Amino acid sequence: MRRFVLCLASNAGLGYSPIASGTVGTLAGIPAFYLMATLPAPLYILTWCALLCLSFWVAGAAGHIYGEADDGRIVIDELVGYLVTVALLPFSWTNALLGFVLFRIFDIVKPAPASWFDRRMKNGYGVVLDDVVAGLYGALALRLGLFLWTFFLEGRA
Repeated sequence: MRRFVLCLASNAGLGYSPIASGTVGTLAGIPAFYLMATLPAPLYILTWCALLCLSFWVAGAAGHIYGEADDGRIVIDELVGYLVTVALLPFSWTNALLGFVLFRIFDIVKPAPASWFDRRMKNGYGVVLDDVVAGLYGALALRLGLFLWTFFLEGRA
């Protein structure tokens, strides 16, 4: 069970990257986005909610194993947060890469209330919820950027 938890927590080992483990761990989100983008909205949301619940448990269990609630090797939270940023959008490399960059910016900056979860909740819930909030900020920024691109550069309103 320990190996299973650590495999999930590290997004199949991506969290063991010696540099920028959060950024490398987020890469698992791109194929997940590709696979989930074709799902009908209710099934996407249901799948994401199941992944969210799993990530709470996995992040908490891995934190106990590592002896640190928010150990850098735990990156399942990046996967969940990234999937919030790109939720219900069609897969395209533009959406995937812009979503990736925007999610990482908000995950690093941690605007409130992400910073509150990061500082105050030292458990699986806090580890994941700060990334969910970063994902929401990323989703807003991505959609605003896509709208502005379409409106101003492509002349469609």
